[in-house]
Amino acid sequence: MIGTIRGSRRVSIAAGALLGALLLLALFAPLVAPYGVDALDLAHRRGAPSPQHWFGTDELGRDLLTRILFGARISLAIGLVSAALSVAIGVTIGAVAGYAGRWTDDLCMRVADAMLSVPRLPLLMISAAVLSPSVPLLIALVSAAGWMETARVVRAEVQSIKTRDFVTAARAMGATSGRVLWRHVLPGVATTAAVATTLAVGRGILLESALSFFGVGVQPPTASWGNMLYQAQTTMSTEPWLGVFPGVFIFVTVLCSNVLGDAWAEGGRARE
Repeated sequence: MIGTIRGSRRVSIAAGALLGALLLLALFAPLVAPYGVDALDLAHRRGAPSPQHWFGTDELGRDLLTRILFGARISLAIGLVSAALSVAIGVTIGAVAGYAGRWTDDLCMRVADAMLSVPRLPLLMISAAVLSPSVPLLIALVSAAGWMETARVVRAEVQSIKTRDFVTAARAMGATSGRVLWRHVLPGVATTAAVATTLAVGRGILLESALSFFGVGVQPPTASWGNMLYQAQTTMSTEPWLGVFPGVFIFVTVLCSNVLGDAWAEGGRARE
């Protein structure tokens, strides 16, 4: 049992370190990238991985490693910002619904149920296509489509917390509902919010990749992992590196964020 716990901690630490390294590489992409993001090497168009171009080059001779590093800035920004916004929305709605109860609870949960009943990806694809794709729009759409699960979990926890003795004592001492909710109830859902955020980061990156893959996400020449996959789909049989490397970065990033979420959830259960 102890060995399992230690092994889990090592995995979570490794995942956090790897995710942190990806964030640093994205942040300092202009400094660490071997070439300019749009620099052309016409002599090595569609080149396989080599000492000059570690991940190969695309159809225009652009260095694939460079574009992956710059694409990480877009994909991670969409994942992180949309996760923060969706969790903030979900925590707010879930906390208000769980604490207020009655018709407020019914209204918030019926809206969440209605949103959950609509297929997420087709809805986002239609919305992005109609509204003209852009990074701020994608962040807004992914955030608006990702708060429902967090709201339902937070609502259940708030309903449990609000009946505990310390909350009852705060009310008896004359604390307002807003103060009770902010000072005594919301700290109890902090672990849930942290776990939801890490999972939402992975979901946001996957949704951005899917939208870009279908041509309604980040638009070229701006690089993102998703539109790099979109551009590689017609040449996967002859130039697999164009799709494999962006796909590996998507997989590793989503896996690390999910591992961190699981680790935080286990830590929260252990403290309880």
